Amino acid sequence: MSRTASPTAQDFVPFATAALDFHRALNVPGGPLVTTRAELDALHAHLVSLHGLLDAHAARTGQLTPIEGDQLSAARTRVWQAADHVHAAYHAAPRPGSGEVPDREACRAGLPEGAPELTICQRHQRTAHLVRRRTTPADLHAPFTGLVRH
Repeated sequence: MSRTASPTAQDFVPFATAALDFHRALNVPGGPLVTTRAELDALHAHLVSLHGLLDAHAARTGQLTPIEGDQLSAARTRVWQAADHVHAAYHAAPRPGSGEVPDREACRAGLPEGAPELTICQRHQRTAHLVRRRTTPADLHAPFTGLVRH
């Protein structure tokens, strides 16, 4: 069994990276800007997707090369932490229209603002369930998540 992907497999990650770079260059001006809730929702979706990709790689790679798997697991944890911060930023951003800032805890009750505004919370809760199954609270709060094997 081969330990590497087929050289003919299509790799879309460079396209995703280029799309993010293109988006930043076109949509984020040089001056001060308040990030919109829609942008934060899209960034959160991207981070959750990246978390899933790293999770799949960590699970498969860790079986063959434990040290590499540990590093990928640490990266997966850091991406989740980033997604958690983006989720918090979403709730700190003013609501469109009213400018009101909702309570972050309100998302745990479902969709207090109504669909589709809080699909970010549904996505976050689904991913949090996976994170709780694969990561310990100590790992999530440790200042360094990378394990070192000798």
